[in-house]
Amino acid sequence: MKNMLVPTDFSATAQNAAKYALQLAGQLGTPKVILYHAYQAPLMIDPMVPAVQLLDEEQLRKSSQEALDKFKLLLTPFCPPNCQLDTFCEYALLNNGLDTACVTNDAGLIIMGITGGGILEEKLIGSNTVSVAQHSNTPVIIVPRNTTFSPIRSVMLLSDFDKADKTIPVKPVKRIIEETKAKLLVFNMEEPPHEDAFMYPSKMMGESYAVHTLLQDLNPEYHFSPNKNYVEAVNNFALEFQVDLIITIPKKHSFLESLFSTSHTTQLAFHTHVPLMVVHG
Repeated sequence: MKNMLVPTDFSATAQNAAKYALQLAGQLGTPKVILYHAYQAPLMIDPMVPAVQLLDEEQLRKSSQEALDKFKLLLTPFCPPNCQLDTFCEYALLNNGLDTACVTNDAGLIIMGITGGGILEEKLIGSNTVSVAQHSNTPVIIVPRNTTFSPIRSVMLLSDFDKADKTIPVKPVKRIIEETKAKLLVFNMEEPPHEDAFMYPSKMMGESYAVHTLLQDLNPEYHFSPNKNYVEAVNNFALEFQVDLIITIPKKHSFLESLFSTSHTTQLAFHTHVPLMVVHG
């Protein structure tokens, strides 16, 4: 397992996500967890002085590193044996710096917290966490607020079977299943196919057959739901089958589509009570 990168703004939500990351590191045997903080110079506008004043970058770096060191000290008791807890602080925009930070720190997984948002936050403003998950090349686990760690024993993969060979990122899915030894449950929101499709895989057609072919080494179970309410269907299934981690694969939308729609990934990020792993195909 590669290292984990845990972005933080030092909030209670970020602290909870970091604790989750450290406990997950214990299950996966992760060698290092890196607490990451990207800082920027805040604008300070004095109404009496028209010029915009910027804080000294070196002072910003120093104060940010001090805050990160205190955060590390707070989390050290939760660090599992044989896992190193480290820090990485840099002057950068969070979204722009993460992929580079992952390469620099040999991180194969990002873990972040998220707070519940209102309609305005979800539809217009969004969230740093959701934005990172939608754009990062590294898999991101979103930890809902107040979620406590539960060893990953059951993983739910959301798939609509559309262009499976091109959209399902098999390697990261296999990696998390193999490292956790978890059961894989593939979930699709549609009416189940005819019974003999499961008995005789060679009779399955198109995308459904492609999914079975891609994931057959993981011995998954396939489940279907006619419920058209996406978030409700996923949450109900996760509760019924005691799912510990949900994996979702965001769809790519055009610019205009993104303006007038709220993606399933965003809906789940704000409304699921189960950690959500976002992986891009």
